[in-house]
Amino acid sequence: MPGPTTAVSRRPDRPLSLTLALSSLTLALLALGCSSGDAAPPGGEGGPEGQLIDDSSGFWVDPDSPAARQVRQWEESGRADEARLVRRIADRPLSHWPPEGDPAPLVRDVTGAASEAGRTALLVAYNIPHRDCGQYSEGGAPSDDAYRDWIDDLAEAVGDAETVVVLEPDAVPHTLDGCTAPMYVQDRYALLSEAVDRLKEQPGTRVYLDAGNPDWVTDVGRLAQALRDSGVERADGFALNVSNFQTTEASTEYGRELSGLLDDAHFVIDTSRNGNGPWEDGGDERWCNPPGRALGTPPTTETGDDLVDAYLWVKRPGESDGECRGGPPPGQWWPEYALGLAERAEG
Repeated sequence: MPGPTTAVSRRPDRPLSLTLALSSLTLALLALGCSSGDAAPPGGEGGPEGQLIDDSSGFWVDPDSPAARQVRQWEESGRADEARLVRRIADRPLSHWPPEGDPAPLVRDVTGAASEAGRTALLVAYNIPHRDCGQYSEGGAPSDDAYRDWIDDLAEAVGDAETVVVLEPDAVPHTLDGCTAPMYVQDRYALLSEAVDRLKEQPGTRVYLDAGNPDWVTDVGRLAQALRDSGVERADGFALNVSNFQTTEASTEYGRELSGLLDDAHFVIDTSRNGNGPWEDGGDERWCNPPGRALGTPPTTETGDDLVDAYLWVKRPGESDGECRGGPPPGQWWPEYALGLAERAEG
């Protein structure tokens, strides 16, 4: 494939684990200065039915996520057992997906609350032109220039906040599986590369370029070249298993193989719904609201692997993959599915 044939190894100036440790220390120091009667800081440390799960990830927990609102609704209506289960989602750091229109208001709200709490915000940039190839999440920016403006607005809204951005789920793998029309492929790589550079202008922002999952692109050599063409060497690494169900073990093995072709690039893994691994039935849409799945490892930077920077919940558990198997439109909260994920989770 055209483009650079070698990657320039880039190690972050400050490891993600250290960044989050400093954020957590800030939060602890803030807490020491508060009396027991003070309201909980943004991030939801406290609430009905006792304290939230003890989250030490360093990432921000949204106290008003759909899962958190569902917990409050079920507690008020006497469904305490269901509420307690869905707290397994509500009390964890979830990524935020800014809208296609103006991303700035949501980004400012999330990064502002996270900064106030001394924590790191999690964002997903998902607005590449010709997105999802006409499938459930089709759409995206109407032109290359519109996308550049959108990324610029997102980056400006982030400002100096400590933020992790997963950049464009599916965008690179779709250029390799025949889904993205050939006429758009090189433009897409250029847009992704520009997006990496623009986001990295923000001093507290870490960027992971999406690289699909182990069940998708099997030719890791081609994938590595596509990631190089998309600027991965100037990012903080790549992301795996976004919105999918591949096991952490399989994702790690795949990631280490890919990393070996990218000068030992680091990566993050979406563990939001991989507790029971992938659904073996379901045909081509086995990824879409599969039954019997479970929450995976909660978000953390303590992965036990030097190349794996974090386990993240990039896909927000309980939000639909699309209008399949009785699900609502993609991204819409689905309480019954959320409850099933939580019921089958370990712990």
